[in-house]
Amino acid sequence: MNLDDPGLYLNRDLSMLAFNHRVLELAMDEQIPLLERLRFLCISSSNMDEFFEVRVAALKQRVASGSRRTGADGLSAMETLCRIRRQALAIVEKQYALLNDTLLPCLREEGIAFLRRAEWNEAQAVWIARFFHRELLPVLTPIALDPAHPFPRLLNKILNFVVELEGKDAFGRSMQYAIVQAPRSLPRVIRLPAEISGVEYGYVFLSSIIHAHVDELFPGMQVRACHQFRVTRNSELYLHEEEAEDLKEAVAGELLERRFGAAVRLEVSTKCPAPMAQFLLREFELDDDDLYCVDGPVNLYRMARVCDEVNRSDLKYPPFVPGLPERLRVEDRDMFGIVRQGDVLLHHPFQCFEPVVELLNQAAVDPNVLAIKQTLYRVVPESPIVDALVRAARANKEVVAVIELRARFNEEENIELADRLAAAGVQVVYGVVGYKTHCKMMLIVRREGRGLRRYVHLGTGNYHTVTTRLYTDFSLLSCDRSLGEDVHRIFQQLTGMGRVSKLRVMLQAPFSLHSGLLERIRVEEANARAGGVGRIIAKMNGLEEPEIIKALYRASQAGVKIDLIVRGICCLRPGIKGVSENIRVRSVLGRFLEHTRVFYFHNGGEPEVLCASADWMIRNLLRRVESCFPVKNPKLARQLVQQGLRLYLRDNQGAWRLRSDGSYVRVRGRGRPVCAQEELMRLLGEMC
Repeated sequence: MNLDDPGLYLNRDLSMLAFNHRVLELAMDEQIPLLERLRFLCISSSNMDEFFEVRVAALKQRVASGSRRTGADGLSAMETLCRIRRQALAIVEKQYALLNDTLLPCLREEGIAFLRRAEWNEAQAVWIARFFHRELLPVLTPIALDPAHPFPRLLNKILNFVVELEGKDAFGRSMQYAIVQAPRSLPRVIRLPAEISGVEYGYVFLSSIIHAHVDELFPGMQVRACHQFRVTRNSELYLHEEEAEDLKEAVAGELLERRFGAAVRLEVSTKCPAPMAQFLLREFELDDDDLYCVDGPVNLYRMARVCDEVNRSDLKYPPFVPGLPERLRVEDRDMFGIVRQGDVLLHHPFQCFEPVVELLNQAAVDPNVLAIKQTLYRVVPESPIVDALVRAARANKEVVAVIELRARFNEEENIELADRLAAAGVQVVYGVVGYKTHCKMMLIVRREGRGLRRYVHLGTGNYHTVTTRLYTDFSLLSCDRSLGEDVHRIFQQLTGMGRVSKLRVMLQAPFSLHSGLLERIRVEEANARAGGVGRIIAKMNGLEEPEIIKALYRASQAGVKIDLIVRGICCLRPGIKGVSENIRVRSVLGRFLEHTRVFYFHNGGEPEVLCASADWMIRNLLRRVESCFPVKNPKLARQLVQQGLRLYLRDNQGAWRLRSDGSYVRVRGRGRPVCAQEELMRLLGEMC
């Protein structure tokens, strides 16, 4: 079969929607605690927002430009948008049906009630009216629409109301419509005192409060209708990096425009009449296919604060404390001495990220440490990582921070981060023009005896101390000479100029990672064709790159057994006779966001185990600076394969199997239930 046949490839955007449907299925899962189900519903809503802001926006731009380019799947941008519309409508319908028919009634039974306007009693109505006059009315600005007040520029994803009016104002003007924007300074869910609400946790939606009192914004006029709506805009940054004299200033300038990018989606209440919805569509220059009617609040994600605010441990996941490898369970740890004794592998969040921070803290005050270099992709300015770099710089050490300003939706924080580090004397570099710096590396140069030793941290995740408690990732601490030399060379590339230096043991995008993966897949294919064993197990967040997929198809045809654990996008079709019947694909979701990138190749009986910052996506392999590193210690490599791969292949609680038609089916195995994340919490952490 021709491996260029579009029928062998799934569409990446439809695959992303399928992933979001799996997140929604977690919200439907009755085995998951109730408030965690609400949280998963909120996550699915947030995922949909980003999908429209980025992916749908890009497709719309391609249609507008007349592009006829197709992906490996053969679908044009317009065909993809049509299919997205059908799947997105189905997801939205399920989201609100789940909220209204299941989650809200179940929450009410547990004393967590969202009070609708129709059920407010007199005491509740009085409290809400006082709240409106005290907190809301002073900050609301109704905007009537007339020639002197054209339709306002409304911010991306902000709650708004379109109000239909009748009558004349104080100046004798007759107006049909007005716009009211909800203040961003107030939460979208307001908690009432228990003695007023009648339950332990009683809430009202901010939208309900504004609805109930909107007539007070237009004295002397009759409010005929009031309906909430929200517009989603294109949120991609468009920079001419080669023309920018200062990348930081260019990014900052684009951030101001992001909030007012081209509209890509309009959400309105299901009660909004068609003429009013059409009026809004015209104002935002959208079509009927861009309209989504929702049976509830237009932004479900804002309900997530309830999950954190409600103090009900019985409705949440049980508490969990990350553990430590046995070698690190000592007081007054000398991190340099521990790493000199041998590599340290950490599996987050089941094991603490603290040793990484501790190594950096010790380096910051150690008089023998001469230099620290680190890449920063998503890091808040006020973090222990940044504090340590600041202390090191003030201690007159050579400190270099390679900051990726364009980490999507973290640009403002990264600009603030760059300013703080530069003010402390850190040498701040913004990476390479045209390539996002996505690798996760730290290099510490220390004088020991008569020479210098390099200590490195390499990881699959970011140096964000909050997400290290929420995302699954691997960290490797090492003073291996070859790793240290390779990390040094990569930093030289990022901060200086010159040709690519060949790395000894690591692979690097955009230079050697793509070809290195292809070569390893070909080795497995050749071994299988020669009658030997061919085996590949790989875990990642996304698989899209066509050449990698073709290589996997060829390996499958040769008899290589391939297991892929792909959390999100997967464009490979498994189980096609004569092409991919030896490939199995599963997606595992759960309490923590699966983020590890781990690759196992049998390699003729001498297994090679790699970790990476990169997924098998076009952008990661060809358009970013990424790192991929071997785990050379045999014991740690076996541990990584067992905990990071094989355990996930046994999961029958949070796993879905990808079928050749692109659909996913929940894995429900017989025998003992196995949840990989719960097993790892028991094995590596401390359950409270």
